[in-house]
Amino acid sequence: MLRLLGRASPVGASSPTWASRSPSRLPRPFSAAWLVGLPLYVMAIRGAFEAVDPRLEEVSWTLGVRPFRTWLRVTLPLAMPGIAAGVVLAFARGLGEFGATAVIAGNIEGQTRTIALAVYSLLEATDGEERLRLLLVVSVVLSAVALAGYEALNRWQRARLELDRE
Repeated sequence: MLRLLGRASPVGASSPTWASRSPSRLPRPFSAAWLVGLPLYVMAIRGAFEAVDPRLEEVSWTLGVRPFRTWLRVTLPLAMPGIAAGVVLAFARGLGEFGATAVIAGNIEGQTRTIALAVYSLLEATDGEERLRLLLVVSVVLSAVALAGYEALNRWQRARLELDRE
């Protein structure tokens, strides 16, 4: 497993790989957090797509719209709040990630250190108590904002889908 996800792999490598040739290469801490948050994202968007009323797609097909265009114009917009909620949920999960980030990205201050790794490092430092409190407050605030955003998007999605069914 470490060969697939370790520092020398395409996912977490610092050496040139397929990821380094990509114009949108994510920093290694983000790739580690993305890996850990991906199952939550998939579950959220799956629920968002399953909540879309299939009758709306069928109506589009009866009007002669092809399936892919129906997906782009009907299904995707109706599922978009759920997709956004999945992003927020995966982001919140990634904030607290420790193990995968430490293994894939390392714990290099100013380069790959995340909040969870910084808290761990400050716990070991003799003079890190004040900065530790600040990081904990920031972490709690970010988590609360992410949770509130997730709940708001989730309620908006449910309200939209209930209106469509009436």
